[in-house]
Amino acid sequence: MNAGRTARDRARAELTREIKDTARRQLATDGAERLSLRAVSRELGMVSSALYRYFPSRDDLLTALIIDAYDALGAAAEDAARGQQEPRAAWLAICRAVWSWAKQHPHEYALIYGSPVPGYSAPQTTIQPASRVPFALLGVLQRAHESGVLVVPDDAVEPTGALVEQVKVLAQAAPDVPGAVLLRTGIAWTQLFGLVSFELYGQLVGSFDPADELFEVAIAEQTVALGLAERVRQR
Repeated sequence: MNAGRTARDRARAELTREIKDTARRQLATDGAERLSLRAVSRELGMVSSALYRYFPSRDDLLTALIIDAYDALGAAAEDAARGQQEPRAAWLAICRAVWSWAKQHPHEYALIYGSPVPGYSAPQTTIQPASRVPFALLGVLQRAHESGVLVVPDDAVEPTGALVEQVKVLAQAAPDVPGAVLLRTGIAWTQLFGLVSFELYGQLVGSFDPADELFEVAIAEQTVALGLAERVRQR
């Protein structure tokens, strides 16, 4: 009985993977807003009623793809940081991993950081996977503080107003990092994905195109702003 259940589990896992792979191809050709269970089932040679046993609705399939994309990006960021001993190098490695993953998987990146899909509301199950990259960045700062290499820049601004409570959310992952640095972390996080999105969606054509060197300067400046490094002035 156990062997039978294991075989069925393997078969179900394999078909689930095929369904999601087919759906990702549909994302690339038609976009998330046109994702269709019927189209996926046709490509797989399944009746739609059989596919509904795996994903009861389009939104369920979309959620699975979103979670997979967040997890893949998060794993890339975490793996990049794991190979670095020095906090500044870890920060840069995470940023480069995000940049590289997004350029290699533009349609999956668009699914999680592009325009919202009309009629779709992401469930709570997407929150933890979506937090992996920012938590990896915050983990670098926490380790930097613990090792004594994090130096709060003199011009860092303390959070005030609504920012006080908002920064406390980040403090859950980096409880010892000063609020002024956490505030700058929020700015750096949004800058990171803003740069990636500008590159992928053609917003830098005619100016910083390709943007690889701009990206390197930007993330190096982030380490200065966060207190992970001193600025090296060019003569």
